[in-house]
Amino acid sequence: MSHHSHRSGYSELTDRLNRCPQGAPPSESLHKILKILFSEREAELIAILPIKPFTVEKAAEVWKMDPVKTRNILEDLAGRAMLVDIEGEDGQTTYVLPPPMAGFFEFSMMRTRGDIDQKALGELFYQYLNVEEDFIKALFVDGETQLGRVFVQEPMLPAGSAVHVLDYERATEVIRTASHLAISTCYCRHKMQHMGRDCDAPKDICMTFNTSAASLSRHGHARPVDTAECLDLLDLAQEHGLVQFGENVRERVNFICNCCGCCCEAMIAARKFGNLHPVHTTNFLPVVDEDLCNGCGKCASACPVEAMSIVSANDPRQPKRKKARVDENICLGCGVCVRACPEKTLSLKSREKRVITPLNSVHRTVVMALERGKLQDLIFDNRVLWNHRALAAVLGVILKLPPVKQVMATTQVKSRFMEYLVRKFPV
Repeated sequence: MSHHSHRSGYSELTDRLNRCPQGAPPSESLHKILKILFSEREAELIAILPIKPFTVEKAAEVWKMDPVKTRNILEDLAGRAMLVDIEGEDGQTTYVLPPPMAGFFEFSMMRTRGDIDQKALGELFYQYLNVEEDFIKALFVDGETQLGRVFVQEPMLPAGSAVHVLDYERATEVIRTASHLAISTCYCRHKMQHMGRDCDAPKDICMTFNTSAASLSRHGHARPVDTAECLDLLDLAQEHGLVQFGENVRERVNFICNCCGCCCEAMIAARKFGNLHPVHTTNFLPVVDEDLCNGCGKCASACPVEAMSIVSANDPRQPKRKKARVDENICLGCGVCVRACPEKTLSLKSREKRVITPLNSVHRTVVMALERGKLQDLIFDNRVLWNHRALAAVLGVILKLPPVKQVMATTQVKSRFMEYLVRKFPV
């Protein structure tokens, strides 16, 4: 009986995680990860929590538990960074179970800690994310709207040109306008360290902002910093050729990772599945001055997604001459190659078509759920009630019908109409 209960608790938690737009496909590796992070009882309780943010009172109602005991469990989970606790202006605390990524997978490795076996966890993360591909495909490839987007290296933009940069495209603006800022250890390089595969890029450089930063720093999982220090760390990341990969929203960005091409999942996914556009690019592209490029290859070495290559210049006067070439279909537009070019023969231009960025996390979550056929799980997310499960099943069948899905997932719905609803009826 205990074995059956054990399986049921973790399998139910996997189902709960899979109802999030990003998903978490079942795997023996995932089962082992969840066993390290959660007790069997915690898995059973979390599996029936709402997908949307909830209060102590709501959790107590779902769990059929005394509110004081409920609060103690929620605070313990938040203290271990398994939940994010958000302190409202009215003094009320709401909680949310973050998705595995960007979420509690990273949080578990954002500092050195002794309460869990981080080496075993790092090895399991490597298996689940780097060896098995189901999770990475679900996270980065399914649907058109993705979790993260790339920020352009602002110093690489041509001064005084016609290139137009919006505030939300600037990592510096995200930093300057955040209510809270915090720095922690890079999950990806920490994980790779336990595998003996980490690079020499800075590790204590992962940036969180706003409510995520407040929660993580409150519980000691991240270090609060001021604007000046955060901007200095941004400069340091760019000097090391790291890509700024952040939350795919325009307002209240919660994280910016400083990614290397060898350790970071987003960059690895961009290399593996580049033609499927697993991360959203910037609105810029590098341009090669072919008359001046000497084909030294430093831009290609710096590019984290192998969008730069060195090819023949087809110069009859210099048959061995090489030049750089940009694969615009997989280029992130980060500007790392522009910084790496010693001859200054690379520059950034605007893309012909601007990339659509969701308004905020609510807008992005709804659109991602719509595209992935999971909108019913957001609308009817109290899985304890039979009638909610039934309505969710019916809506799920409807949304999987191709004509409806195609109509509802149009660019107009994803951008203008949905944005209007989010602004008019904020959650």
